[in-house]
Amino acid sequence: SLLMNRKLFLYNFKNLRWAKGRRETYLCYVVKRRDSATSCSLDFGYLRNKMGCHVEVLFLRYISAWDLDPGRCYRITWFTSWSPCYNCARHVADFLHAYPNLTLRIFTARLYFCEDRKAEPEGLRCLHRAGAQIAIMTFKDYFYCWNTFVENREKTFKAWEGLHENSVHLSRKLRRILLPLYEVDDLRDAFKTLGL
Repeated sequence: SLLMNRKLFLYNFKNLRWAKGRRETYLCYVVKRRDSATSCSLDFGYLRNKMGCHVEVLFLRYISAWDLDPGRCYRITWFTSWSPCYNCARHVADFLHAYPNLTLRIFTARLYFCEDRKAEPEGLRCLHRAGAQIAIMTFKDYFYCWNTFVENREKTFKAWEGLHENSVHLSRKLRRILLPLYEVDDLRDAFKTLGL
């Protein structure tokens, strides 16, 4: 099925601060071709990690087989249950450099950090520098995913307790990661000056 099971979506995309046991990454995608002022939807669906291959790499293999027209502009939107690991972020950044006619927006439910807590933030910064727009999923994004990718049986999406608070918390964390380092130093100096 093109659509994801409701329980599977809610379990994997819940934006918990500590999401124990959620080891798989799910990626919902929309691919559009932009023709001047209009855009044409080409494909949508979802993927998950398979046989040790991360979902981001699976998507890159999938889209690479399309033989995209270099004279046209494409916009890809991802909704992911976890942000990319360092290696996947590098692969995606390289892909974006190879396809300058392609833009990528990533909305993620949760931020992924491995044992080396410095690697993933650097991967996200690398992706950001490559032109990817990265944001944390909000109620609006969950609502869109529910109506686009989920076998919802006409049920309306209902926010779980903490969805908004966790979204705000994760957005702040992501902003701190993506802030240029000199801005972080400026903030530290400002706090010192204020005695904070």
